[in-house]
Amino acid sequence: MSFAKLKLLRERLRGLGGAVVAFSSGVDSTFLLRVAHEELGDRVVAVTARSHSFPKRELDEATAFCNADGIRHVVIDSEELDIPGFAENPPDRCYHCKRELFSKLLAFAHENGLAAVLEGSNIDDDGDYRPGRRAIRELGILSPLHEAGLTKSEIRALSREMGLSTSDKPSFACLASRFPYGERITAAGLERVEKAEQWLLDAGLGLTQLRVRSHGDLARIEVPPADISRLAARAAEIAAAFKDLGFSYVTLDLLGYRTGSMNEVLHQRQIVCKP
Repeated sequence: MSFAKLKLLRERLRGLGGAVVAFSSGVDSTFLLRVAHEELGDRVVAVTARSHSFPKRELDEATAFCNADGIRHVVIDSEELDIPGFAENPPDRCYHCKRELFSKLLAFAHENGLAAVLEGSNIDDDGDYRPGRRAIRELGILSPLHEAGLTKSEIRALSREMGLSTSDKPSFACLASRFPYGERITAAGLERVEKAEQWLLDAGLGLTQLRVRSHGDLARIEVPPADISRLAARAAEIAAAFKDLGFSYVTLDLLGYRTGSMNEVLHQRQIVCKP
């Protein structure tokens, strides 16, 4: 079934003639970029947005992938903190961010004679609160993976067939998602979260999937349940490192890692928001 969807995806991309791919170096956008490049060659350009909410490690991975595959890669500055309504961190924060970012990508595509802007949403993204999808629809951004009916597991399987190193890469969301709605997002706060997550990745704990959620002076660490005991065994070391970064309290979330955990409060408060 996934190969039939891949065929449909290839046909769709081939018919575009040329495109900009919003490239974050994640599982979905890497797969989309590889297929688009195979179908469109030098008529596809990868564009990555550099900002405080995008970790340097992800930008480095995006650059390395494009260099290895011979894909034209452009890095633009897209500072979300300058967008009215973003830093206050409302529930529709992602709408403001995506609208600003994709407006820039549309302008870039127009300036370079490219017919479309593509992004990597898949069918599974319909299952969570994603206000950024509204901006994508309003601006006419194309979501070819979604159009082809591809799920995350199918994209991972096809990526593995293609030899993409991202086939098993953990899911990633921008660093702004580490803050509870209503808590102001600052450059210093984003930097602190990035450093905390990087410390855990570099600490020899064998972690691949994690989040450091920032609740004021409290850091709430989410890792898969199987990894909780490893962190608990080094609790004092982790707490000391995080306090050096400016956190006063450090906790381990006993429910473990789950996507969109900050959205749980929306459901608890029965806030109805259309994605």
